[in-house]
Amino acid sequence: MTSSDATALSPGAVAEVGGRVGASFDGNPGRAAQAEGASVALACAKFNGGITERLIDGALRAFDKHGLPAQSVEVAWVPGAFELPVAALRLAASGRVRAVVALGAVIRGDTAHFEYVAGPCAQGLQRVALDSGIPVVFGVLTTEDVDQALARSGAGDDNKGYEAAVTALEMADLVAGLGKRG
Repeated sequence: MTSSDATALSPGAVAEVGGRVGASFDGNPGRAAQAEGASVALACAKFNGGITERLIDGALRAFDKHGLPAQSVEVAWVPGAFELPVAALRLAASGRVRAVVALGAVIRGDTAHFEYVAGPCAQGLQRVALDSGIPVVFGVLTTEDVDQALARSGAGDDNKGYEAAVTALEMADLVAGLGKRG
């Protein structure tokens, strides 16, 4: 996920660096989707659910585009973004999935809830990933207003749910490949 063209990785950079070092590893979303037993989970917040639905649509489009059948996707619904880490932990520990994508939206308002929800959600999801070794992708929008959330959850490939799903497939493939390396 790139924030702008100015910060994007150069075309061919991964291959170029790979030619200069002893080993270089890169995940492939399509390879992950086609792997035997490939399964991914979505942990989805119901709060700001109109945004979450749009993120789910994006994620499902990405999975479909990369060849992961809808039957290989599990969805767990939680009340809000603060509860996402618990669901992600249970999904990661289940042994059924190769990656978890957390989807939700925390929109800054007139109260301090943003600080109490967004940061702990991100930290909790990171902890689940590090403790479980299962990729847990942060697909939670943290925006200043509803318009920003709508813009980041639109119908195109720049939908953050779409991007998070591709990241999950790429990381699942990378982690599987790294596990094969002794």
